[in-house]
Amino acid sequence: MIGKGAILTSYRTVTRLLEPAAAALLVWRRRRGKEDPTRLAERRGYPGVRRPNRPLVWLHGASVGETVTLLPLVAKLQKRGLAVLVTSGTVTSAKLLAARLPAGVIHQYLPLDVPRYMRRFLDYWRPELGLICESEIWPNLLIEARKRAVPLVLVNARMSERSFARWYKAPHTSRYLLSCFESCLAQSQGDAERLAQLGAPRVSVAGNLKFDVPAPPADADTLAILDGLTTGRPIWVAASTHPGEEELVIAAHLGIKPYLPNLLTIIAPRHPQRGFEIEALAQANDIAVARRGGGQMPERDIDLYVADTVGELGLLYRLSQVAYLGGSLVPLIGGHNPIEPAKLGCALLHGPFVHNNADIFAAFDQDGGAREVADAQGLAGAVHRWLSDPASARQAARAAAQTSAQLGGALNRTMQALEPLLMRIALGQRGSAS
Repeated sequence: MIGKGAILTSYRTVTRLLEPAAAALLVWRRRRGKEDPTRLAERRGYPGVRRPNRPLVWLHGASVGETVTLLPLVAKLQKRGLAVLVTSGTVTSAKLLAARLPAGVIHQYLPLDVPRYMRRFLDYWRPELGLICESEIWPNLLIEARKRAVPLVLVNARMSERSFARWYKAPHTSRYLLSCFESCLAQSQGDAERLAQLGAPRVSVAGNLKFDVPAPPADADTLAILDGLTTGRPIWVAASTHPGEEELVIAAHLGIKPYLPNLLTIIAPRHPQRGFEIEALAQANDIAVARRGGGQMPERDIDLYVADTVGELGLLYRLSQVAYLGGSLVPLIGGHNPIEPAKLGCALLHGPFVHNNADIFAAFDQDGGAREVADAQGLAGAVHRWLSDPASARQAARAAAQTSAQLGGALNRTMQALEPLLMRIALGQRGSAS
């Protein structure tokens, strides 16, 4: 373990000794609805389905945003005749992928980062290549993959200033872990420079894959029904909200409604299980509310619609003229992806806390497709201005869509960078066949 440093040695020892506690953690998470009880074994490295008998590429994304980002790569790899395995760590992402993964692509939950769990996972799936999305740097995963000579690439790689500052305090650890990647394909020049400074080998800038992800789909019949129910109403959506933000959205709604009596505000919480909580919050403010998760619809007498479902943001963005991106009016989260609503005709709003997507928001702000707001009052003012002036909102939406289109191309650059590794797989397959 020389060169890995005391930190990694301690991490490996602690995670091995705490394996019983990890199993107990999974049970606790299952009781709280954070794990799928029918697939809990996958979180301990046991396979849920049979491995295909052909070369397999493994892609991993932490949750919804990362796994959706991987969808264009999944399609490209499947077209090359490769078996494709996608892993993620959340129930929400699994539900979304069940609807959006191409037929034949396998989804599994990533095991907890316990040495035996990771060994079990890798020994069964035997991937010829692993593509890890953004910043999922799990020590036992990387170490066990390295032992098995599984080539790993960090795709759509990012390293925020905050994360860089933390990793910089442990240079030997960061250098060793990043050296487990064959290459790192960074989202931006800043990400590339920070990764290289931490010791990542062969860093290049491929751009952000999120710009190449198709707009999220919507069921045509459902869209027609909701469009009919809401025709003529000014509509805005607060998407992927977190605790502390719904209060601000509701305050903004109450501030706008005297000027736009027909206003419909939609709240789509990041975690749908919080729908009841948001419904109660609206009722406490004497707002007529309906909850989509309960099968209710936004009838004419409903002022606030809680969209506590999975995989329907494409539907909600198509209904709305303005979209506020959650996780940005409260610290710690860092703002959620604004590209999807930009592709679907929404003018964009966000708070000041956007460090997870700082470059993206900066591009939209600069081109006029997005505006920053600081609090509930600022949110109310910005929403009111755009909903009262549809021409101005459409102009902002066009600017956002244009910015999104201009920043595409990362998919082709990523595939070009992966080509030598894919050729190696193809040659190995031919060699074994002969």
